[in-house]
Amino acid sequence: MNSKILANGILRALGILVGIFLLGYFLYAIQSVIIYILIASILSLIARPFIIFLRKKLKFPNTLAVVFTMFLMLGLLSGLIIMFIPLIIEQGKSLSLLEVDKLQANIQEIFNQITAYFSSKGIDVLSEIKEVDFVAQFKEIPDFLNAILAALGSISIGLFSILFISFFFMKDSQLLKNGILTIIPNHTENRFSKSLEIIKDLLSRYFLGLLFQITILFILYTIILLVFDIDNAVVIAFLCALLNLIPYVGPVIGAIIMFTLSMINNIGLDFQTEILPTSLWIMLWYLMAQLIDNFASQPIIFSKTTKSHPLEIFLVIVIGGLLFGIVGMITAVPLYTALKVMLKEFLADNKIVKSLTKDI
Repeated sequence: MNSKILANGILRALGILVGIFLLGYFLYAIQSVIIYILIASILSLIARPFIIFLRKKLKFPNTLAVVFTMFLMLGLLSGLIIMFIPLIIEQGKSLSLLEVDKLQANIQEIFNQITAYFSSKGIDVLSEIKEVDFVAQFKEIPDFLNAILAALGSISIGLFSILFISFFFMKDSQLLKNGILTIIPNHTENRFSKSLEIIKDLLSRYFLGLLFQITILFILYTIILLVFDIDNAVVIAFLCALLNLIPYVGPVIGAIIMFTLSMINNIGLDFQTEILPTSLWIMLWYLMAQLIDNFASQPIIFSKTTKSHPLEIFLVIVIGGLLFGIVGMITAVPLYTALKVMLKEFLADNKIVKSLTKDI
C-alpha cells in the first residue's frame, strides 16, 4: 500500500468522523425542533381516527376536519388549564412569601401530631429529628416559581410550533411518511412505505388506548377523592391519572401527591383520628384502582392496540427503563411496536421474528 492511498484512507476516515460529529452537534442544537416534531406526530396520530370519522361519516372537507379537530384539542387543553387554576391558587397561597410562616406552622402541627402518635405507641424513632426544620427549604419555592414564569415565553413558542407542525401533519397524513422515504434507498421504498402505514395504524390505536386508560383511572380516582370529600378532587385525580403515562414510576409519584394533598386538605383536624385514617383509606383505594389498571384495563388495552402479549410489554418497559431511564420507559412500547413491524417486513422468515409478529 503506497503512501498516497494510505493518506487518502486516513483523510476519508477523518472526514467521516468530522461529518458524524457535525451531524451530532447539529441534532443536539436543534433538539427542541426534533421534540416539537415528535409531539406533533403523536398528536396527529391521536387525531387521525377522529379526522377520518369527520371526513368519511360526516362528510367534512379535509381542511375543515383538521381545523375542527385542532379547535377541539385546544378546547380540551384550555379546559385542563382552567381546571388546575383553583388548585394552583389554593396551594400557591401557602407557598407565597407572605404565607411561609403559616405553612411552617401547619407542617409543624402535622409533624407534632405524627410525633405524638408514634410516641403513644411506644415508638421513639422520631425523637432524634424533632428539632429538624423541615420547612426551611420552602423559602426557596418562590424563586422556583419565578423561574417557571420566566420560562412561559419559551413554552408559548413551543406550543405555537407544535400546533403549526401538527396542522400540516394532520392536513397531509403522508407528509411525514414522504419525508422519511426521501432518505430510504429506492429498492426498499415500497416495503418501508407498507411498514410505515402499519406502524401509523398501530401507534394511533396505542395512543388512543393510553387516553382510554387515563380516563378509566381519572374516573376511579375522582370517585375515591369525592367520597372522602377532598378539595379539588377532579384536578388531583386528573394529575395522578396523567402520571400513569410514566410506567411503574408514575403511579408511585401519583400516590405520594394524593397522600400529601389529602393530608393538607385535613390540616387542623386530629392527626390520629382524622388525618391519618383518611389518608390511609385513600391510599388503600388508590392501590385497588392501580390493581384494576395493572391486571385488567392495561393488559387488555395494550394487547389489543399493540398486538403484543402483556408479559412482552412488561419486559420491554423494564428493559427500556434500565437502558434509558424514565424516557426509555415512556417510549419503549411505541418504539418496540415500530421495530416489530419493520422486522416482520424485512426478516419475515426468521423464526424469532415470526413468533413475535404472528399477530400483526
